[in-house]
Order: sequence, then C-alpha cells, then structure tokens
Amino acid sequence: MRGVRHFFRGGSLARRLLVLQLGVVAVIAGTGAALMVITVRERTEEQARQRVLGVAETVAQSPEVVRALGAADPAARLQPLAEGIRRRTGVAFVVVMSPAGIRHSHPTPERIGGRFVGTIAPAQRGRPLTELYRGTLGPSVRAVVPVFGAGGEVVGLVSVGELQEKIAAQVEHQLPGLLALAAVALTLGAALSLLVAARVKRQSLGLEPREITTLYEHHHATLHAIREGVLVVDEDGVLQLANDEARRLLGLPDVAEGTPVRAALPAGTLRDRLQSGAETRDELHLVGDRILVVNQSTAHVGRRAVGVVATLRDRTELQELVRELDAVRSLADSLRSQAHESANQLHAIVGLVELGRYDEAIAFATEQVEHAQDLLLRLQERVEEPALVALLLGKAAAARERGIELDVNPETPFAVAGASPTELVTIVGNLVDNAMDALAGREGPQWIAVTLWAEGGEAVIEVRDSGPGIPSGHAEKVFEAGWSTKRAGQGERGLGLALVRQTARRAGGSVTAASDGGAVFTVRLPAAVRKPEPA
Repeated sequence: MRGVRHFFRGGSLARRLLVLQLGVVAVIAGTGAALMVITVRERTEEQARQRVLGVAETVAQSPEVVRALGAADPAARLQPLAEGIRRRTGVAFVVVMSPAGIRHSHPTPERIGGRFVGTIAPAQRGRPLTELYRGTLGPSVRAVVPVFGAGGEVVGLVSVGELQEKIAAQVEHQLPGLLALAAVALTLGAALSLLVAARVKRQSLGLEPREITTLYEHHHATLHAIREGVLVVDEDGVLQLANDEARRLLGLPDVAEGTPVRAALPAGTLRDRLQSGAETRDELHLVGDRILVVNQSTAHVGRRAVGVVATLRDRTELQELVRELDAVRSLADSLRSQAHESANQLHAIVGLVELGRYDEAIAFATEQVEHAQDLLLRLQERVEEPALVALLLGKAAAARERGIELDVNPETPFAVAGASPTELVTIVGNLVDNAMDALAGREGPQWIAVTLWAEGGEAVIEVRDSGPGIPSGHAEKVFEAGWSTKRAGQGERGLGLALVRQTARRAGGSVTAASDGGAVFTVRLPAAVRKPEPA
C-alpha cells in the first residue's frame, strides 16, 4: 500500500490519470463480462427449461404413451419409446411414471420400478412444473407434466430433464466470444484513456498538480494585489477576468465575469475599445467620474490569438491635482500678464511726464484705469465667485497679449449652486483656453465672447469664438477623451472638453457644442438663490 501511495503521489498527473482510468476501465470491463456470463447462463437455463417442458408435454400428449400406461406391463412398451425420444431430442432423461411416481422408464434400466426422485405433487394435481433438482443422474433442470386419460383423469406422469453439466458446457462454449468482447472493450477504453491522458498533459503544459496549485495561488495573489486594473476579454467578447482594482474602477458586480463586455461594462469609449480588440498604448478614457489610462494588447496562446488583455490606471486624483495646478498657473499667468501690461502702461505714463506732457499722461492713465475698472466693477457686481472673477480678469489680460479680443459680459447676476470654485475655474478656464487654441495662427479678426446669465433656475455660461468652428457631425465627439483637432505633440490632446463635460455633470449640469460662425459652447448649471441684500 505504501508503494501504491508513493506511485500516485510521485507520478506525473498524466500517468496517475492514465492508471486511474485504466483501473476504472478494467473494473467496468470485468464487471460487464461477469454480468454477460451470468446473463448467458440464465438465458441458457431458461432455454433448457422451455425445451424440457416442451418435450415432456409432447410425450405426455402421445396416444401411444396413454395406451402403454393402461397396459399390463407398461415398462415393456414405455422404456424403448422413452429412450428413442431421449436419443432423438438429446435430453438427459425421459422418465414416464405412474401417478404415484413409480418409474416405467429410465436411462438406467436398473432404476425402473423405483420411485421418482423429485417434486411431483403439482403434476399429480394436473399442473406442469419445472425445477432445478439433484436426482439420480446429478443436478438437472427438469419438467414434470401430467398424462391425462380419456376421462380427463391423471393416468401418469412424464419427467424430462437436462443435466446442468451440459448447460455449463454450453455456457463455456460461448465464453471465448464473451471474453473477446470484454477484451475489445478494455482495449478501446485503454486507447481512449491514453488519448485523454495525452490531452491533459498538453492542456496542463506538463505541469504537475502541485505546480498548478502554486502557480494559481501566486497568480491569484499577484493579480488581486496590483494597483492596476486588469481585464481579460476572449475572442467572443466575453469578460473572462476582472481583478479587484478593475472592479473598483469600473463599478463591476461580482457576476460580471463570464458575461459579454457589452453587458458587463457601461456604454462608452472604453467598452468600444475592448470590443474592437485593437492594441492601444496610454489611451485616456472617461468612465463615469474617472479618467483612466488604458493599455490593451492581444493575448496569444502559441500563435493563436485568444482575446485581449487591458490594464487600467486611475488618473482621476492626479488629474484633479493637475486641474488645480492649472487653475493656479492660469491665475499666475494672468497676474504676470497684468503686471507686464501695467509695467508697459507705467513706462508710457512716466515717459509722457518726462516729456512734460502732463495732460496726455493723465488722460492715458485715466483711460487705462477706467477700462480695467469697468470690467472689474461689472464682474464684481454680478458674479459672486471671486475665483471666477480673478480668472476672467487674468484671461482678458492673457488674450490681449496674444492679440485676441476677449469680451466678458455678465448680463445678469450670476451664482452657481453645487459647483466649487475649482470646478467653475475648470469649466470656464478650459473653454477659454480651447477657444484661444482654436484661434492660434488664424488670420482675420480674433475674438472670444464669454457671456454669463441666469434663466429658469439655471446659471448659463456661453463661450463663443471666431475660429473655424466644430467639424460637421462632431458636436458630441468633441467631448470624448482623446478626441482633438490638435496635431500630435501639441500637449495633452483631447482632455480639456472631456473634463468640462465631466465637471458640469458632477455639478448637476450639462454642456453642449454647436457652430455659429465659430464654435459655441453652452454650459448650464443649477443656479444658486441670490440672497437679498440687507436694507
């Protein structure tokens, strides 16, 4: 037993599986052969029963037998008759007896006149019977039937039997065929077991169970410990694997694995990319409130493509920090622009004073102050968020440096509910920057109009420009992460407008795009109720 346990523990998986299958096949083949032998024996015995019963009934119905039973010496006439029938039919014995069971015939003449050994009571009452019984000739299958006289009374009995030795010989005669059938079944089973063992060896790449278990445990631990999301999609578009980070990033349910990608993932660019199977490197995709960096590669087994593997990295927190940094940088650039512009204006005023042209210096300074003060006063009067006021002032100065006319017009009191100062700066800053990028390098008048107003419980931000507008049929596509009209290498592409839409939706609003001479972007946000000023 110890050797057997060592064999099963130390052998390869394929060998152990082969031995196990061969054992099962051998047991099944042996059991089947035994059942066939038993079935053949039972069938042979049943055939012998029917045969001896038929011979006995034929003898009992013979008129010659009836007449002989009524003679003065029945044995003299019945012994040769019974022996002739026995030899012709090949049975072991044909015994004709009186109703009391006294033999009138027997294969051994010395036994004539003796009492029949066996059950005769049913036949004495007029019913035939068959039984297995050990008589004077040995164990036999026998039938005992009544012989009826002219008046219907039982005038004698006939017993016909077949020795079990002969039945056993008939069964043994069929054994070679039965054993050959069992051998064929065993051979086929062994061949199939070899094929299965070879396939298991190929499928398991020659690894042993312990190695497979170790590999699975390490794979499972690694897959669920890494900080990147991992998705595996097969060639039929069915999600086969999603690790913990992928479930968290995409909000996948526990039953997502094994379902088609179109049903497991929300509609969007990421789902389209996974279904396409195309290879990608560091693509940005907006999924809900998250910005994901996606890498996708084709998975191969040998030379056959079996699907795709995608990795997901969350850039949401980093992007929020970048947005805040961009907002601070934008304000800093605006202050620098204003400082640069103020320095130029101051130099011009100082030059006019040195030239003694005091009236012109005063008029120039007054004009500049009134222009800046007018915009500041209009913004402060109607826009409640100081960060947005500062951003618009800075963007106006930056636009003047680039030769662009930026017109900021708060038509009504403007206050937004549910949007933080950073979110407002993100929305307006990205829209204005997008407009400036669209005007870069273009000839003709360059202007941007920013209009703020409130209507129907909504705060509306509209940004227009004199640029080329939005390509036909792309009014929705411009908000997809990664979509851009910029050439490659011109900074981060296709993220600004996607962030605008994401931020607007997070604040409970919406954004639309259209072309009207140039691009027109309209953002609608829930308006804050303006507090009444104290009397």
